[in-house]
Amino acid sequence: QVQLVESGGGLVQPGGSLRLSCTASRTILSINDMCWYRQAPGQERECVAGISIDGRAEYVDSVKGRFTISRDNAKNTVYLQMNSLKPEDTAVYYCNTWRARPWDWGQGTQVTVSS
Repeated sequence: QVQLVESGGGLVQPGGSLRLSCTASRTILSINDMCWYRQAPGQERECVAGISIDGRAEYVDSVKGRFTISRDNAKNTVYLQMNSLKPEDTAVYYCNTWRARPWDWGQGTQVTVSS
């Protein structure tokens, strides 16, 4: 079993920034494509930023130019730098595998963008 732990969320004003981190209980993130997902109330969970093993990244249109996904394999950590945050970015953010069968979901980290 892999346990995922997300952190770094919080309350931020529109236009602000946050950096999310994702770690795992096993040294496994470096050998998997990973994605940051988010789920807003009443909506389905969606992958907003994915990164392949070799570092190639893809983003949904709504976050392009504002979010950056990265990975530090030595630290077994995946990051999501979020800039120019908007109220519509408010959601619980999770990390998990990308384009593969997901592991058990972690608790996620709440991001709230509000003035």
